[in-house]
Amino acid sequence: MAPLQRRPLRSEQVLLLTLLGTLWGAAAAQIRYSIPEELEKGSFVGNIAKDLELEPRELAEHGVRIVFRGRTQLFSLNPRSGSLVTAGRIDREELCAQSPRCLVSFNILVEDKLNLYPVEVEIVDINDNTPQFLKEELEVKILENAAPSSRFPLTEVYDPDVGINSLQGFKLSGNSHFSVDVQSEGHGPKYPELVLEGTLDREGEAVYHLVLTAMDGGDPVRSSVARILVTVVDVNDNAPVFTQPVYRISVPENLPVGTPVLAVNATDQDEGVHGEVTYYFVKITEKISQIFCLNVLTGEISTSANLDYEESRFYELGVEARDQPGLRDRAKVLITILDVNDNVPEVVVTSGSRTIAESAPPGTVIALFQVFDRDSGLNGLVTCSIPRSLPFELEKSVSNYYRLVTNAALDREEVSLYNITVTATDKGTPPLSTETIISLNVADTNDNPPTFPHSSYSVYVLENNPRGASIFSVNALDPDMDQNARVSYSLAEDTLQGAPLSSYVSINSDTGILYTLRSFDYEQLRDLQLWVTASDSGDPPLSSNVSLSLFVLDQNDNAPEILYPAIPTDGSTGVELAPRSAEPGYLVTKVVAVDRDSGQNAWLSYRLLKASEPGLFAVGLHTGEVRTARALLDRDALKQSLVVAVQDHGQPPLSATVTLTVAVADSIPEILADLGSLEPSDGSHNSDLTLYLVVAVAVVSCVFLAFVIVLLALRLRRWHKSRRLQALGGGLASMPGSHFVGVDGVRAFLQTYSHEVSLTADSRKSHLIFPQPNYADTLISQESCEKSESLLTTQDLLETKGDPRRLQVSPARGQLEPRNWSVVFGSILHTINCTIMWGIYFTSSAVFTFQMYNHLGEGPMPEIWL
Repeated sequence: MAPLQRRPLRSEQVLLLTLLGTLWGAAAAQIRYSIPEELEKGSFVGNIAKDLELEPRELAEHGVRIVFRGRTQLFSLNPRSGSLVTAGRIDREELCAQSPRCLVSFNILVEDKLNLYPVEVEIVDINDNTPQFLKEELEVKILENAAPSSRFPLTEVYDPDVGINSLQGFKLSGNSHFSVDVQSEGHGPKYPELVLEGTLDREGEAVYHLVLTAMDGGDPVRSSVARILVTVVDVNDNAPVFTQPVYRISVPENLPVGTPVLAVNATDQDEGVHGEVTYYFVKITEKISQIFCLNVLTGEISTSANLDYEESRFYELGVEARDQPGLRDRAKVLITILDVNDNVPEVVVTSGSRTIAESAPPGTVIALFQVFDRDSGLNGLVTCSIPRSLPFELEKSVSNYYRLVTNAALDREEVSLYNITVTATDKGTPPLSTETIISLNVADTNDNPPTFPHSSYSVYVLENNPRGASIFSVNALDPDMDQNARVSYSLAEDTLQGAPLSSYVSINSDTGILYTLRSFDYEQLRDLQLWVTASDSGDPPLSSNVSLSLFVLDQNDNAPEILYPAIPTDGSTGVELAPRSAEPGYLVTKVVAVDRDSGQNAWLSYRLLKASEPGLFAVGLHTGEVRTARALLDRDALKQSLVVAVQDHGQPPLSATVTLTVAVADSIPEILADLGSLEPSDGSHNSDLTLYLVVAVAVVSCVFLAFVIVLLALRLRRWHKSRRLQALGGGLASMPGSHFVGVDGVRAFLQTYSHEVSLTADSRKSHLIFPQPNYADTLISQESCEKSESLLTTQDLLETKGDPRRLQVSPARGQLEPRNWSVVFGSILHTINCTIMWGIYFTSSAVFTFQMYNHLGEGPMPEIWL
């Protein structure tokens, strides 16, 4: 609804209305005024002071005021002029709506007299509102077969004004088919109606656009318009008609489900529900209804199942078009199915074996199968193939049958299972193929012996191993299967150190684990050579051998063994000699030790554990040589005791010790002098020992003297039997001076022996061993004293070795004759010299040994080694 337009009253109209209200209020007992609506605030309504017969100044004195009953105060008093004025804008339509008269009542209270004067003010309507349509856009639908003079109500029109200012009439835009008429209910709203003046044809003109104008009677006239859209509604006076009676189409059989095939179309000249066409299948089988579906609204035919050229090549469908009231038309749809290569070839195995022996000869038939394709033409022609890398081939038979045969020898150990892929391919475009797998197991035959991964094995076992411990495991592989691959192990029979090998080690026949049957000793047995045989359980069985070397590893289970000096069994201690004049580094003796172990366990080191004189001697770490660490002093004791330790480098290390006694002296006479200067610790014991020693020397001397006498007798007898020696004519002058012995020779011999004596030890006792003398300063040699042959013969042979003329053979007697008696005399003197020498040597050695041990006081008298 458009807003109401208010125009201000002219001044003469206001004055006239005021004058009329005053006259009316004076005539009636009740005070009455009349004013037009829409006056401004403070507009004059009436002179209330005059009507109350009071002066304007008396209004405040008498407490004159307006009394309203629960309504917004519309008026107020002006105490200065004594007039009644508007308190705000007054809208008659708001106060009284459509009432013909609009009266506003209230009272004037004179408070000092407590008098009430009723006042009534009439609000006079002015044309301040325009007629308003309830809808400014109207739509009217009329059937095209509606009869003339038909009426069609339009929307209501309202005008809040009353009287002449209210709605007075309507005006319709020029049109020969329609007119407008007004209907009203008393003083209520007026209803315009559209009146049809003639017949309508929707196909001729379906829509009419009209403009309706509503006007009031005010001055100036106010009006409003509404637009009316008249739609001619169709009636079903036309049937649907197909665009063509027969529809033909060809489609391939591989159309996806739901693909549109074609769309039929029927037109209806009617519109709305009369022109809405729906489509239906008629006269089709249930099978066709499952393959094709029809959109009821659009007429689109699509597939609801897969098409198959091999099942049906042609379909005829009946389609009917219907409108809403039931008018219809029919058409035919002819669908031709085109063949496509949509069927893959099929392979059907009719017979065959799933297992073949690996010894089967080439050409053995494995399987027989057939191939076919449901397509036609080139799409149904099929060829078969298998991979060329397999030892098989295809042979074509009749009626698309093929045979699968072997073309090479099979080996189960290389391939035990063949998955033969048979590929069948048709000649369509594009070609389709299918693959069928024929599984073939190759049966095993015992054609492989067990084999060891290595040609030989080396096993290392620590000595002192526990009996029954597993030391190694061999494993032979047999590529065969089942019984042909079941391997058993055994050891070849042999002997070692007179005992069978089976007493040393054994093998588990099932697992190949080797066990020791005894504890090995590296020092007795260092390696074993075994042959292990692996045999399968095939028929006939096959076997193979492998060499196994068992090496015993050393453990540090042997302590070092000291060879020199040997540890005595009688409690004595070996004595070594060191001259007082020895320089630092002088070799006194050497400790010799061995270790039965090997490697690092036998690597020995020597060290000095204890010494009576620290710092005097040092021991070589790796040589065992005992040397002086400094020069010997006079204050150093004659007897020095050393404890030497020998240790190996095993884990844990083992060691042994030996005690050495070193006598400090420059020569044997000095030792004897030192020993003689010492007082014996036990006189009676030494006296007994001296007596024993003298008796022993006398007995030995007698034995030697008897031996010398017998020897001289034998030599004299031989001399008497021999004849002259012609080769020795030179006499005594040809003999060397060294064959004669005198007092000076004996003295030189004794002096030599007294200076060359040294001390060492045996394996069981401590002894004094005198080295061989230096014969450079004597007249006889040791060699000449030790000869067992005749000195004369030997000397003769030596002298005649270079000159054969010195020996002459008597032609008459055939015997040798001495050339001179000097030779015989020299031989006799030589024998006597040797006897005296040995006697003196033995006697001096015995005396020295006795005095030495008597001086040292370390055990009984040891044996004397010459």
